[in-house]
Amino acid sequence: MAVLQFGDHFCADEHFGLVTGVAAEITGHDSGLHFHNKDQLLSSQQGCMVITLDNIKYVLPPMRAAWIPAGLVHNAQSTYLAHYRSLYFDNSLIPRLPRKVKILDISPLMRLLIERMAFWPFDKPDIEQLNTLNLFIEELNQASDAHLHLPLPKDHRLQSWLAGINNSEFMAPTLSELSKQVGASDKTITRIFNRETGMPYQSWRQQWRLLGAIELLSNGMSISDVAHRLEFSSDSAFIYFFRQKTGVTPLNFLSQKEGS
Repeated sequence: MAVLQFGDHFCADEHFGLVTGVAAEITGHDSGLHFHNKDQLLSSQQGCMVITLDNIKYVLPPMRAAWIPAGLVHNAQSTYLAHYRSLYFDNSLIPRLPRKVKILDISPLMRLLIERMAFWPFDKPDIEQLNTLNLFIEELNQASDAHLHLPLPKDHRLQSWLAGINNSEFMAPTLSELSKQVGASDKTITRIFNRETGMPYQSWRQQWRLLGAIELLSNGMSISDVAHRLEFSSDSAFIYFFRQKTGVTPLNFLSQKEGS
């Protein structure tokens, strides 16, 4: 069966069809760092996934998917309930598929194709997959990239702190608070973030805040509750911040999610 329950064993590399699809409802999920020997497309039909690839954090609301080439180490997490969908592609298809990480905006057609393929039985004959698969590959290669992401620092002094906020927090501390937590000066932390993420810590913190907002909104939290959770002075301050960063209001973002 393609529908997995908690505790079910699944290994994509043990299946040999052109496409192997799985679907599951997951809460409080953390896959840990791992890789597959097949290309993978990861998405959520409802709720939000967070994925880390090449030391970069991405948020996957329902209108986005992650394309993960074979052999790439990654980690997928879900704090709230997510309707997880994952597709794995036989290596014979490699010449037709992207060879780099892509975070994709999903068209309505692509969303329907993912949903259909995720529920295919594992023993579905390849000949019966071809029409849908060919249409999916065409949509995949034409899909536009989404650019909301966050590079993560690699410095050893920040790893314990980063693991803690990555697992449980939507707010990163101020620079002075972080300095006290990790025992490094403000200047040292600023130098680390500039070198390893390409942005000063304050900009990095604001991007972390934005990804947290997207995750919370995607999981059904109200605009007022998100504004409070992320410590904005008012709903209007949050709306202004969100629109500056994304080009749309939180309400328009939610409308896109519902219509995707």
